[in-house]
Amino acid sequence: DVQLQASGGGLVQAGGSLKLSCVVSGFTYEDYAIGWFRQAPGKEREAVSCINRSDGRQVYSRNVKGRFTISRDNSQNEVYLQMNNLKPEDTAVYYCGAVWAPVSVRCDPYGYWGRGTQVTVSS
Repeated sequence: DVQLQASGGGLVQAGGSLKLSCVVSGFTYEDYAIGWFRQAPGKEREAVSCINRSDGRQVYSRNVKGRFTISRDNSQNEVYLQMNNLKPEDTAVYYCGAVWAPVSVRCDPYGYWGRGTQVTVSS
């Protein structure tokens, strides 16, 4: 079974940084993609960024482009989200999930999710 385990959330002041990690297991093929999503209270889950395992192609939402960087370490089966210059509006539960590959202009999930990790940015 596909499993994803997110970690790395926490409380940080505005302007600070956090790095999230997603450990991935259970895929029976290598051409998959992983995305980071977030859900703030009272809002729908939204895509933040996603990356192809194979070629590292990345997609970012407008809200985070230039501040967040997604990367992967295929040897460790991990996907990371480096978040810099955090803003209070980045406060949310962050999830990693499987997305349809290859990613091109958007991150479309298809049902495999890890447990979320809370990110809270204070002003």
